[in-house]
Amino acid sequence: MFSRVWSRAVLGVDALPIEIETHIEPNLPRWTVVGLPDGAVRESRDRIIAALTNSDLPRPRGAITINLAPADVRKEGSAFDLPMALGLLAATGRNGPLIAPEVLDEIVIVGELSLDGSVRPVRGVLPMAAHAAASGVRAMVVPKENAPEAAVVEGLEVYAVESLREAYTFLAEEQGRGVQFVRQESPPHARGDRLDDFSDVKGQEGVKRALEVAAAGGHNALMVGPPGSGKTMLARRLPGILPPLTNAEALETTKIHSVGGMLNGQARSGLVTERPFRAPHHTISNAGLCGGGSNPMPGEISLAHHGVLFLDELPEFERSVLEVLRQPLEEGAITIARARATVHFPARFMLLASMNPCPCGHAGDPHKPCVCAPGQVQRYLAKVSGPLLDRIDLHVEVTPVPFDDLNRDRPAEPSTNVRERVVAARQRQAERFAGTSAHCNAQMPARDVRRYCKPDAGGLALLKAAIARLGLSARAHDRVLKVARTIADLAGASGVSAEHVAEAVQYRSLDRSGWGMG
Repeated sequence: MFSRVWSRAVLGVDALPIEIETHIEPNLPRWTVVGLPDGAVRESRDRIIAALTNSDLPRPRGAITINLAPADVRKEGSAFDLPMALGLLAATGRNGPLIAPEVLDEIVIVGELSLDGSVRPVRGVLPMAAHAAASGVRAMVVPKENAPEAAVVEGLEVYAVESLREAYTFLAEEQGRGVQFVRQESPPHARGDRLDDFSDVKGQEGVKRALEVAAAGGHNALMVGPPGSGKTMLARRLPGILPPLTNAEALETTKIHSVGGMLNGQARSGLVTERPFRAPHHTISNAGLCGGGSNPMPGEISLAHHGVLFLDELPEFERSVLEVLRQPLEEGAITIARARATVHFPARFMLLASMNPCPCGHAGDPHKPCVCAPGQVQRYLAKVSGPLLDRIDLHVEVTPVPFDDLNRDRPAEPSTNVRERVVAARQRQAERFAGTSAHCNAQMPARDVRRYCKPDAGGLALLKAAIARLGLSARAHDRVLKVARTIADLAGASGVSAEHVAEAVQYRSLDRSGWGMG
């Protein structure tokens, strides 16, 4: 007997069709899986046999050959358990197949089996569902926990199953008629009450303003200040002023988190509804930050796609790890090449970093003297290379909060007010870049910088003087203009004036020779 079942495999954030062919001969018992299966796929034999037995379903007898096509693509993971088990049932039966072949031709099936026959969630269901819908597939059978993310895809019927028995009953007895999973609507921009509000931060109005500019234009930012000045506290509150995810951004973000195995039914609507905020520890490796492995998985920069990557204590990261950020910061994506495959992961994120001004942390502190030798300070600052620093738009000095600000009863401005201004500025940028790949000023290509960021005569003279004094690179020149354009957008101005350029230039503090990092 012969059967054919369709499934999907994930490669990067995309999917490819997998045809599972099952052939059973009335011969001595034998089980063979071909088509470059990995260890998890080969071990599926024991899971499938136990699941069939505990589900009171017939166990196939004879010589079993299962082919996973295309045969030149390595098959990895446990998502093929359920389709392989159903393929065995479809190829079993003395009076004809237990499952009609025409039903299996119209459905994509994924899922991992437990020994008791229950179905467990798998990674990457959203890109699988998107590929299935684009291929003209009518329906998809998925584990119940994966149903919300699969149902995000329009034009695809999604059927959620909790056990092998339920999947078999649906396909064999109902012949493709069952209870379809209904997506629970929840707008991507829905947000609950946040506990991390800007109003909790006393003082630091200048730093708050810099973060508002960064959020409005999608700019990278670096905060430099002594310990306890509020750098981490401010960073944790940045997501509260970011604009909501658009439907397209939510779908892209959810795809990456699905591949990374970070959903599994956690998002009620199936979509990631808030911009990611990733804060890896400074001991992270290259692969952990950028992605990798024999079967490449997304790293922190991809998990932060359309969100924020926060690197606390920036110089404590290995320099080799920080240097791999240079290409993704420019291109918004990273390509990981391995012997088995080359995959492409999106990585369009805001980089937010913090650091102390010296190893002891008190250089420039008016209250505590610095005990570091000049050479120690230079070596510490040199851990952040000039090319990486050049790609950071805003350099913000964070000073200790005065006692009067700490004990002031007047409440600070809440995040909701700041966010309204950020959303208004982003709306102006969305209209400006309509029909292009850019979504905010930070993503503006060089040709658009000359078109949209040209300052007036006063601003041009100020920019020329700043370049001569600070020795800014061509990249830094463009980034200053982009920040000035964002400041103008926050002010609702149509053009870039000297006032906007002046504020943008002051955010390049680490380009000054006093920091030793020019």
